[in-house]
Amino acid sequence: MTEKSVVSRLSDTTSLLARVVVGIVFIAHGWPKATNIEGTAQGFASMGIPFPQFSALLGASIEVGAGLALVVGFALPLAGLLLAFMMAGAYYFAHLGDAFIGGYEYLVVLAVTAVALGFSGGRYSLDRVMPWGRASRRRTPEPLPAS
Repeated sequence: MTEKSVVSRLSDTTSLLARVVVGIVFIAHGWPKATNIEGTAQGFASMGIPFPQFSALLGASIEVGAGLALVVGFALPLAGLLLAFMMAGAYYFAHLGDAFIGGYEYLVVLAVTAVALGFSGGRYSLDRVMPWGRASRRRTPEPLPAS
């Protein structure tokens, strides 16, 4: 096994580990919203979030669904972007004006990590066996020598 393949496998393994951990964090935050949509909608209404019932359902679906997608590695770029937009919404409606430390740093870390993992989630993902993940495995033809 070459040094490059060892580093590549370690990179893919650490990407998988990061996806699982961050995905579980999103699921853990979204699950209470999903199991109590009415309470979540009331909380959203008190923060001034428009269409609180719809927003609660959408927010819970994104956090749980995209969190699960991150864990298994399915539609990673979309999952990462959805989770980052969710954190942007959380900042705007719940943390606007707060200090960075003790305020919204956690949202920034989650948003940036979700996007990074969405676009570089490693080989150990469902995306690799999907049609959109196969293009990177195709061999490029060797250039023909000039005559």
